[in-house]
Amino acid sequence: MTTTTADTFLPEALRFRPETPLVDIGANLTHESFQRDLDDVIARARVAQVRTLIVTGTDVAHAKQAVAMAQRFEGVYATAGVHPHDASSWNDTVAQDMRALYRLPEVVAVGECGLDFNRNFSTPQAQELAFEAQLALAADSGLPLFLHERDAGERMRDILRSWRDDISDAVIHCFTADRATLHGYLDLDLHIGLTGWICDERRGHHLRDLVRDIPLERLMVETDCPYLLPRNLPAKLKGRRHEPALLPWIVQEIARWHDVSDTELGAATTRTAQRFFRIDTDA
Repeated sequence: MTTTTADTFLPEALRFRPETPLVDIGANLTHESFQRDLDDVIARARVAQVRTLIVTGTDVAHAKQAVAMAQRFEGVYATAGVHPHDASSWNDTVAQDMRALYRLPEVVAVGECGLDFNRNFSTPQAQELAFEAQLALAADSGLPLFLHERDAGERMRDILRSWRDDISDAVIHCFTADRATLHGYLDLDLHIGLTGWICDERRGHHLRDLVRDIPLERLMVETDCPYLLPRNLPAKLKGRRHEPALLPWIVQEIARWHDVSDTELGAATTRTAQRFFRIDTDA
C-alpha cells in the first residue's frame, strides 16, 4: 500500500467536496491499477463526499473480489454478472456461481451484463445466450440489472421488452448512444447511468443535448473508473487513472446541462441510486 494520504494525493485543484453525499454506481475497483492503494482510494472518495460505491463484477472472479471489498469497507456494495465481452465463458457452472452470489447481502445487482456489438469479443449469438440467461437469474432473484450496451440498442430493447414484466429495475450504465435509443430505454421504464463521457468534447457533445430528457428520478451517476477520466478537470492528474473521488466533477458537468444546481442533481441521483439498489445508508 502506498504512503500517500487521502488529503494530499490529488492536486489541490482537483479536490472538490460537494454539499450532498454521492453514490458512484459503477466503479471498477477490482482493476489491477487499484491493488496498491485501494484504502487510499476509498478514503479519498469519502473526503469527496462519495459515500457509497457500487463495485462492478464482470465475471465470477471479479464479482467475488467485489464482494470481498464490500465486506471490508462500509458503504461499498457489489454487482455480479458476466460482461458481454466474456459471454463465451457462460456455462452451467458460471450460472450456479452467480446464483450463490445473488444470495449474498453485499450483491445488489445482476451484471454487468448485456450486449456489445462494437467489438464482438464474443459472438452476438454467445452474447445473447449469456444475456438472456442472466435476465432469467435477475427475474428469479428479484435483483435489479446493471446493463452494458454498445452499438446494440435495437436488439437490446427487443430482448428487454420481452422480459420487462419479469424483471424489476434496470439501468443502462455508461449511456453514450443517441436520442432515439435513450427514449427507447426510457419508454421501457429503465434508468440511465452517465459517466465522464459527457465531459469529453471530442465525443460526448451529443449527450449535453440529451440530459434534460432524462428525469432526475431515472438518472444516476458513475465514474466507470479507472476508465473515462473526465476531460473537464481543472488540472492534470498524474498517471491519468480515474477514481471515485473525481465523481463530483462529472456531477457538475451533468448538472450544467440538466440546468439544475450541483446540489440538486447530486441529491436526486443519490436518492435514485439508494432506491434502485435498495440500500439504506447515510449517503
